[in-house]
Amino acid sequence: MKLNRETASQAKSYPSRILQFGEGNFLRAFTDWIVNKMNQEIDFNSGIDVVQPLPTGMVDMLNDQDGLYHVYLKGIKDGEPIQEYSLIDCINKGINPYTHYEQYQNAILNPELRFVVSNTTEAGISWDENDRLDMKPQNSFPGKVAALLHQRYKAFQGDPSKGLIFFPCELIDRNGDILKKYVLQHARKWELEADFFDWIENACCFCNTLVDRIVPGFPKDDIQAIQEELGFEDKLVVVGEYFHFWVIEAPEWVEKEFPAKKAGLDVKFVKDMTRYREQKVQVLNGCHTGSYAVSFLSGIDTVREAFENLETGEFMRDLVYDEVLPVLDGPDKELKSFAKKILERFRNPYIRHQWQSIALNAMSKWETRNLPSLLHYYENNGMLPQKLVFSLAAMIAYFKGEANGQHYQIQDDKWIMDFYKEAWAECDGRPISIYQLVEKVLRLEKVWKRDLNEVPNLTISVSHYLFLIQQVGMRKAVKAVLHKNNPLMQMS
Repeated sequence: MKLNRETASQAKSYPSRILQFGEGNFLRAFTDWIVNKMNQEIDFNSGIDVVQPLPTGMVDMLNDQDGLYHVYLKGIKDGEPIQEYSLIDCINKGINPYTHYEQYQNAILNPELRFVVSNTTEAGISWDENDRLDMKPQNSFPGKVAALLHQRYKAFQGDPSKGLIFFPCELIDRNGDILKKYVLQHARKWELEADFFDWIENACCFCNTLVDRIVPGFPKDDIQAIQEELGFEDKLVVVGEYFHFWVIEAPEWVEKEFPAKKAGLDVKFVKDMTRYREQKVQVLNGCHTGSYAVSFLSGIDTVREAFENLETGEFMRDLVYDEVLPVLDGPDKELKSFAKKILERFRNPYIRHQWQSIALNAMSKWETRNLPSLLHYYENNGMLPQKLVFSLAAMIAYFKGEANGQHYQIQDDKWIMDFYKEAWAECDGRPISIYQLVEKVLRLEKVWKRDLNEVPNLTISVSHYLFLIQQVGMRKAVKAVLHKNNPLMQMS
């Protein structure tokens, strides 16, 4: 039976009070699930209009099911294994602003709109010089936000009650601050009225946030059995772990308007989220991004399999305990306890978290999640952290798109894929050619925000590891690094 609001008679309807940029697996299994719980437990009474941030996406599939889908949570609750389904009915509609701009504009000017949620990937909150106020819509997410706020300001004549609260969920440091910075930058470039700037400052709130839930996504291997159990043909089922954690840095009045804690949810409002962010991003996300290429090129497809494998599991633990925890602030005992809880989640017997889903936008993720650990480790110790250096070499190897005679699909920004395609085509495999390839990658200031060739010994170290991977394969290269067989000397 097809899933829609006629066949799922228990589905409820709510007024649209939330505008969401992003229709992907994470937001649907995290923020939409949270709003759904709040509607059920504390009568939050809030529906969501979902905006597709790019010209291509999934809103047509979402609309085909009247915004309905199931979240399938698997994990540990109160020490016991748990599996549960939730029908998510808080999404009212999906909007493609590139093809239905008027519908998008109506959502912007909805007088009941109060919150904006987003997940446009780490690369989404960025400056686009080409955005103009008269575009329908603007290219970048900050450009869209600046324009929508100006439309709303004009339509409601600067009414402070029509301001919006932003919960950006992109995994970048100070995501709310950066979004606001670019919004104001667009407003200045477009020479908008001074009172509009005052309205943004006084009527809107851009919250820095941190999200945490592992979301493997669509369960393609088990979908037939799941649909039979549900009794619906749900093409948007999304699997997630039971664990969830959302840290929101905001004034007290925002928590009163978004009282998630009252619904029994692990949503924490704080005055300063710095410590929480550094721990989560550099340990959990850093371990994922730092290990994905090492594991995938070792022939391992999922996080759990990699963690339980002798070599890749040891690599992941060493990377966290030896190279990431030492650069984080906080008591050693507390940090090790936090890391233990994080790594235990990798063993979740119900989750098949595919490395290739983690590999999406790997370059921007590595810059956000792993580069700070590498640089801080060098600053503190005067030497490079070898597991992180090796993971950087492994990522470059991954972007070759071929290993052991097998080709695989890569998903990243087109310019990055074009860059690697050309760079690897020019590489003949000799040490000097490998070195030149690494030099080009580390020079990509658009990704790294600096020339990484300036970090002492980094270029030569990455080059040696990349040469080793190409010569003996990932499995043997990992063993050499773990057992400190000094592969750099062997290649000299």
